[in-house]
Amino acid sequence: MKKFKVNINNEIFEYAEKTKYFDIVMEHKKRALLVKVNGKLQELHKTLKRDVTLEFITLSDAIGRMTYERSAVLILLKSIKDIYGDSIRPVVEFSTGNGLFIRMNADFDIERIDKRMRELVDENIRIEKMNVHTDAAIQMFHDAGMYEKEKLFSFRRVSRVNIYKLEEFIDYNYGYMVYSTGYIDKFRLTRYKDGLVIVIPKKENPDIVEEFAPEEKIFNELDSASKNAEDMGVSNVGSLNEMIANGMTNEMILISEAYMEKKIGDIADDIVKRGNIKLVMIAGPSSSGKTTFSHRLSIQLRAHGLKPHPLEVDNYFKNREDTPRDEKGELDFESLGAMDIDKFNEDMLALLNGESVELPKFNFKIGQREYNGDFLKLGEEDILVIEGIHCLNDKLSYKLPQDCRYKIYISALTQLNIDEHNRISTTDGRLLRRMIRDVRKRGISPTKTLAMWDSVRRGEGRNIFPYQSSADATFNSALNYEIAVLKQYVEPVLFSVKKDSKEYPEAKRLLKFLDYFLGIPSDNVPSNSILREFIGGSTFNT
Repeated sequence: MKKFKVNINNEIFEYAEKTKYFDIVMEHKKRALLVKVNGKLQELHKTLKRDVTLEFITLSDAIGRMTYERSAVLILLKSIKDIYGDSIRPVVEFSTGNGLFIRMNADFDIERIDKRMRELVDENIRIEKMNVHTDAAIQMFHDAGMYEKEKLFSFRRVSRVNIYKLEEFIDYNYGYMVYSTGYIDKFRLTRYKDGLVIVIPKKENPDIVEEFAPEEKIFNELDSASKNAEDMGVSNVGSLNEMIANGMTNEMILISEAYMEKKIGDIADDIVKRGNIKLVMIAGPSSSGKTTFSHRLSIQLRAHGLKPHPLEVDNYFKNREDTPRDEKGELDFESLGAMDIDKFNEDMLALLNGESVELPKFNFKIGQREYNGDFLKLGEEDILVIEGIHCLNDKLSYKLPQDCRYKIYISALTQLNIDEHNRISTTDGRLLRRMIRDVRKRGISPTKTLAMWDSVRRGEGRNIFPYQSSADATFNSALNYEIAVLKQYVEPVLFSVKKDSKEYPEAKRLLKFLDYFLGIPSDNVPSNSILREFIGGSTFNT
């Protein structure tokens, strides 16, 4: 029998042709969920066909954790079906806290579901992959009562589709799955609100399943957005495509933007009602639309008779020679230590005391703080609208009185799902925004944006997310229709990512994701839309 060479960590092994990658993984006693074959992701049922370099993908890898979560959800949905048949139709909604929220449409016994899941795991049942004609898949979904999947695939242009089967239970899953149920041996179920939350290990600590740690404010914002999208008839991609196909694009854009304007107006109302707010402090992760939001909030505050003044905390960066370095010895601009906190507090306190203050402007080209005669003195109706990644961290404003501060957390919390069982990561929505802006405004290639993204997210995990629950208000900047618009801008640049680059598998995943959407032109996107901050044409020159 023909044999091939397999390079694993620069050590050469020989295996027979058609050996399953699962068998190679088992021989090396690796807890691999997938493998990379010459840099290309493969599931473990695939077989050896040539000489290859093999990498093991585990729960410690981002793509591995996504595979683990996807597979855990498949087992969960199968367990619910086994117990309740069609009387409960669970909907996979969104991540919340450290878990994933699944909405249930009827009462349920969480202990029975947990027990059934663990039975399926103990039986170590193969998760089979079937490649069927798209028309056949549509019929299968119809027969199974999965009508949102039926609608989704009625807009698919591919002729065939992969469906996963666990015993008699079939489902479509956006992404790869593990080889068998036995891999998903670590999870925790918790009853929450009108559903349940499943928690799986974090990639940083793959052996531990933490207790569910809810984020009430973020959940409420996502829950509200999800129900609003359902009321609009665009809770998933199939419904969105249907509205586009039926010529309802402009109406959908207007309603989405009106809903967002109302939310901004509600926040402005709350600020005014408090009566003594002088500092509105806004923070959020990358590509949340903080700049446009602060402009639109300022307009709403003006409508109440206030005089808002924008201020960027970045102007209080320490001079370049005083900037701290990270563990790799590189300048760490995202740490709180990169800010001149004392000077920021000194200036803000002087403004609150009615003094005239010369505000700095940081010159990023030379790495120095400059003063150009920009003086400010706050009157009775003046209010500062301050934007910066550390604005929710009280260490930034440690000298300033609490009762004059109003903190806002903003993020693009995508409420749209692919279908009833496949969610869209909020991170993906922000990444698409970031890539377009990087190309348009900064000349940064999508390859570089993808390469930097993990580092950006680690910074957010340290500097923003731990403080989000301290905000007085949470604002969701995601728009129901936005990915259909972003598709036109991001698809061409994603095709520029070279096949031999480390970033190619992620670019390919995003291209596949965008293929679910019918595209729409940006002509009817208002000039004050948060989306304009990324695609261009903003009235605020962002």
